[in-house]
Amino acid sequence: MGPTSSKRRFFLGAFGDPGHAFPMLALGARLSARGHAVTFETWSRWREHVEAHGMRFVAAPEYPVFPTRERPLKPYEAVVLATPPTRRAMADARPDVVVHDILTLAPALAGELEGVPVATLIPHVHPATAPGFPPYAFGARPPRTAAGQALWRWLQRPVEGGLRMGRDELNATRRALGLGPIERLHGGISERLCLVGTFPQLEYPRTWPEEAHVVGPLLWEPPSADVELPPGEDPLVLIAPSTAQDPDHRLLRASLAGLAREPVRVLAAWNRRPIKGPVDVPANARLVDWLSYSRTMPRCQLVICHAGHGTLARALASGCPVVAVPAAGDMNENAARVDWAGAGVRLPWRLLTPTTLRLAARRALSEPALALRARELGQWADGHDGAERAAELVEGLAHST
Repeated sequence: MGPTSSKRRFFLGAFGDPGHAFPMLALGARLSARGHAVTFETWSRWREHVEAHGMRFVAAPEYPVFPTRERPLKPYEAVVLATPPTRRAMADARPDVVVHDILTLAPALAGELEGVPVATLIPHVHPATAPGFPPYAFGARPPRTAAGQALWRWLQRPVEGGLRMGRDELNATRRALGLGPIERLHGGISERLCLVGTFPQLEYPRTWPEEAHVVGPLLWEPPSADVELPPGEDPLVLIAPSTAQDPDHRLLRASLAGLAREPVRVLAAWNRRPIKGPVDVPANARLVDWLSYSRTMPRCQLVICHAGHGTLARALASGCPVVAVPAAGDMNENAARVDWAGAGVRLPWRLLTPTTLRLAARRALSEPALALRARELGQWADGHDGAERAAELVEGLAHST
C-alpha cells in the first residue's frame, strides 16, 4: 500500500537493544514511507538508521532496562528520570499518536501527560496468558490434562502477586509524575491499541481483547554486505547467536565443535561481540563478524539460535526450522512456543554441549514435519506484512481521535 492521503504525526519510543529497537524501526520506516511525519526517540547508536528512513531522531535518556552492578538504577526510577525530557520532545513534535515499546514506558507516560493517544508495541508473544496456561517466561508447554490446567491455575496466584507488586511500583511512578493510579495488572500495555509483533501460530489459544492485534513480526535489520558461504552442496546451517546474551559465546563454540564432522556446511556469526580466547573453526565452517539474516536465512536448511524473538521470527519468516537454545529471560518462552508450534527443536541451556547440540541439529534436519511447518510459517509471513498491518492500525487510531 502506498502513502496515505492524510498526513499525520507520530512519536515512537523504543530504548535498548535490537530486539526492541528494530521492530519499532520497522514500524517507523513504514509510517514514514506512507507519508507521515515520524519522530523516533531511541538510543544514539540507532540515529543513522532512524534518519536514513526519513524520521526525526530524538536522543533517548540511556538508562539500562535492567539494573546492573555498575548502574544499580531500578527500572521505574529510570522511567521517572526519563519521562520529563521525553515529554518536552513530545510537546515539540505535537504527535497525533504515541507508540511505545512494552519496556519503554517514558513515552507512554509522557503521552498520557500530554493528552495524546498511546499505543503499545509488543515485539514478541503477549506476556499475559490465559487461565490454566503456563505463566509467561516459564518456558513451559500448554497442559494436556485437566490436572495440568489445575496446576497452572494454582500457580497463577503467586504470579498475580508479583504482578500486583509491579502495579504498585508503576503506580508509585505515576504518582511521582502527577498521574493517577491504575487498577489493571499489565498497566504498561495500552488499552487503546496493542500491537503484538509475532506469528499468531506462536500464540497459545486465548480470547483476545478488542484492542489487541497479532500483526505478525515487524522485521528490520541494518544494511550489511553479503558474505561468502562455505563451499559445497551439503545443507547450510546458520549459527545466529544473541546480540545481548551469552558473553562467553558458549552456543557458538558448542555448535562449531558439535557440527565439525557432520555432513553440513556451517556459517556462523559472532555479531561483533568480544571473544575471549581462540575459536576453533572446523573445515566445514566459516566464521564472520556480521551478516544479513534476511539474505542468508532463506538459503539455510537450519538456524541455531538463542531464541531471541527477532532472530527466531526472521528464521521462521524465511521458512527455516530452528534449534532453539534459550539463554535467559523470554528466550525460554520463545523456545517453548516454537517447539509447541512444531517448527523447531528446543535444547535447554543447562544441557548444551557439542554432543547434545549435534543430536538436536540431526533431529531438526531429519524430521520432514519440522521443515514443512517452518515453510508454512514462511508462507504466512509472505502474505502478512507485520509492519504494514501495524502502520494501518496506528493510522486508524490517529483518525479516530
